Amino acid sequence: MREVVATARRAAAARSTVLILGESGTGKEVLARAMHAWSDRRTAPFVAVNCVALTAELLESELFGHEKGAFTGAVGQKAGKFEIADGGTVFLDEIAEIRPELQAKLLRVLQEHQFERVGGTTPIRVDIRIIAATNRDLTREIAAGRFREDLFYRLNVITLVMPPLKDRIADVPALAALFLDRYARETKRSVKGISKGALEALLRYDWPGNVRELENTIERAVVLGAADEILLDDLPTHIVEAGRGGDDGGEEEPPFHAEVRRFKGRVIRDALRRARGHHRKAASLLGLNPTYLSRLIRNLRLKD
Repeated sequence: MREVVATARRAAAARSTVLILGESGTGKEVLARAMHAWSDRRTAPFVAVNCVALTAELLESELFGHEKGAFTGAVGQKAGKFEIADGGTVFLDEIAEIRPELQAKLLRVLQEHQFERVGGTTPIRVDIRIIAATNRDLTREIAAGRFREDLFYRLNVITLVMPPLKDRIADVPALAALFLDRYARETKRSVKGISKGALEALLRYDWPGNVRELENTIERAVVLGAADEILLDDLPTHIVEAGRGGDDGGEEEPPFHAEVRRFKGRVIRDALRRARGHHRKAASLLGLNPTYLSRLIRNLRLKD
């Protein structure tokens, strides 16, 4: 993370397009906002656009704006995000979701720094810095014909890769403390820290939802907890169970969680016996998604 931040700080001063790669929930938008704040564009707008949240038609209008009468419902002229962000930064999240026709228009913005509104003919010049992000492998998207190669090279001037939380698990205590302080202030609760048992559980878990999942977990614990610190019982069961397959030398597991874990283990072993070791068949017998069953098996250390 120090290397990522150091590179981002150096790149912040330039106008170059930045491509941020990484799994969902790793903090790509947080990094993009930081780069805007570190740049000389900091007093101009930072405009974030989630490319997967809008239909193709709405996304085009959202980015480029439209003229009155350009389509049904266009009752007036509307400025797009590129126009609104003039002088500042546009963050395009999930860039791989943009359809090929719109990719061509985006390429023109990157090359010429101008565009027309939907239904318009007058070129509009803008001074914007574009930061794009995706959790997909764009080289595979290019090979599949879903992403333009020329657009990829335009975006891929400076590339930053956000590592998943499981690869920087040592950051969990600091991140958890940050979120604890934030939500304790928001909820006006006097929560002073995280118990040893709860912190050990947070460090054992592999965080498939990354930093976003950790933040949600701490927010939930602050809102629902009753003590002056986050306890093991304040955490979701699947996090408490992770890595609890045997005596790990840590804090003694509460009897309730220990009994629940043992019961789940018995049920899963029985289903696997009936399914003769076939995970998908066992998942079907239990009414579970196969991926979730595999995760339970890993967390409960039942693989052997």
